[in-house]
Amino acid sequence: MEFLLVPLLVIGFILLLKTLIIIDQYERGIVLTLGQFSGILNPGLNILLPILQRVIKVDMRITTSDIPQQEVITKDNVPVGINAVVYFQVTKPEDAVLKIQDYTYAITQYAQTALRDVIGGVELDTLLGERQKIADEIKTIVDKETTDWGTDVTAIKIQDIEVPADMKRVMAKQAEAERERRATIIRSEGELSASEKLNKAMAMLSQSGAISLRTLQTIESTTANPANTVIFAIPIEVIEGFKKMTEKINK
Repeated sequence: MEFLLVPLLVIGFILLLKTLIIIDQYERGIVLTLGQFSGILNPGLNILLPILQRVIKVDMRITTSDIPQQEVITKDNVPVGINAVVYFQVTKPEDAVLKIQDYTYAITQYAQTALRDVIGGVELDTLLGERQKIADEIKTIVDKETTDWGTDVTAIKIQDIEVPADMKRVMAKQAEAERERRATIIRSEGELSASEKLNKAMAMLSQSGAISLRTLQTIESTTANPANTVIFAIPIEVIEGFKKMTEKINK
């Protein structure tokens, strides 16, 4: 009897260990009784029927999955290399276990297909300028199709967009031309503003007769050296300015 007591104690201890199971806070346990779904275990210490029941643990935290780089042809026939990341979370652990064999792999593959479809329908400029909008569109498609799997796609982020080398050179030339165009416009606007101010100043000087004084000051500054000979062609505005000054003196 003593010889059999030790094995029985060992078997009893093993069964006791299999009866107790601990579920972590970020997990849920799917209970299968004789192969059939019979309930969900919440975090903490739980008791099972050994041999008759088994538990499949499901991680409820947000999970990330990489979409490997894909070569996609855009709507304007430009080949680009794109890779992205999918963020998703299990919301119904029983569906994630019972309805899909490997939900992580399935979501990644579906996101990869949706990425190729969406990017194939947009032009390169749209892809580069509206990256987040396109990522949100892909996320909406994937989330809608995978809801029945008990998962929720929280976000899809496009990481890198690799453009062919010849297209990079074209884009660089286009950007340089755009910078030159903007610089030309700015210079033209500055010259226009300066000419308008000069024209306004000339009109004010002509009306007040002060243009004559400005001319005399210019002549004085240029003839400081007696050895210099300067010839001036006096414009009509100056003569008119002298006339106005004379009229004011006579009055």
